[in-house]
Amino acid sequence: MLLFTPFIVCVLALALDHLFGEPRCMHPVVGFGRLVTAVEKRLNISPENPLRGLTTGILAVLLLTAPLLGLAVWVSLALDGLLLMLAQTVALWLAISLRGLAEHGRAVAEPLHEGDLERARDQVSRIVSRQASALDEQGVAAAATESMLENGADAVFASLFWFLVAGIPGVVMHRMVNTLDAMWGYRNPRFLYFGRAAARLDDLMGWLPARLTAHTYALLGDRKLAWWCWRNQAPQWDSPNAGPVMAAGAGALNVRLGGPSPYPRGIKQRPILGGTRDASPASIESAIRLVRHGVWLWLGISLVATILTFVVVTQ
Repeated sequence: MLLFTPFIVCVLALALDHLFGEPRCMHPVVGFGRLVTAVEKRLNISPENPLRGLTTGILAVLLLTAPLLGLAVWVSLALDGLLLMLAQTVALWLAISLRGLAEHGRAVAEPLHEGDLERARDQVSRIVSRQASALDEQGVAAAATESMLENGADAVFASLFWFLVAGIPGVVMHRMVNTLDAMWGYRNPRFLYFGRAAARLDDLMGWLPARLTAHTYALLGDRKLAWWCWRNQAPQWDSPNAGPVMAAGAGALNVRLGGPSPYPRGIKQRPILGGTRDASPASIESAIRLVRHGVWLWLGISLVATILTFVVVTQ
């Protein structure tokens, strides 16, 4: 029965996410984000100094992650049976965000479909860092589609991966590191050095989950185009993990993503990803569906692997 526990926990956590979504108040990730902001303001006092910035950035990562990682390890060792399963289920539920992903995507797709560009811009500004006021309909749809694909890797598949590999400590550590990268991983004067440790650690923890996600997208969409985009377009992207995920996802959906995008600091020229179709409300919905079908695929593979392991062990 213990062999089936990880699979059961994944099903229960996804069921909680489907029923309740993310907690509306007192979400631990939100609380952690506030702590991250306070620590950064206290330690990042010389952002232009490379050595000091790198050193204080490493110190900040250790101060923020070590206590909570230690607590996660203690919980995993101190509990057993149903109590441990309950703790694992809650930890994974709090880390995963499949329902939230869909809600954010549809909040953009619905006003776009109704021709309400201003409301669509307002909604997309909540999930991307682009200057939403400068986006046209296709730009808004492309930004939301990219967000669905990339956050599917970060907020869904990586959480499942790290839980299956390392239980509560794995999923807690990944969520903390991913939050640190989201808040500090900018190549601007304030975070260029201070945020580098968090960014590199996030790259390391996301490397394998990102490629498994890219494989998942490719298997469930236009396989030939997805493989071609991954092989030829992903190396041009500036992120080692977002590149494969977004290239494979864009190819799987046969939608054109990337290209020049407006940011507060100006137009950023990004490589073109994917196929020939313009992004649209339909591509946002297709990206949501791709992530959801990918979760079902992962659950199926996990169940089959568990059954095969059970058969081998009991022989």
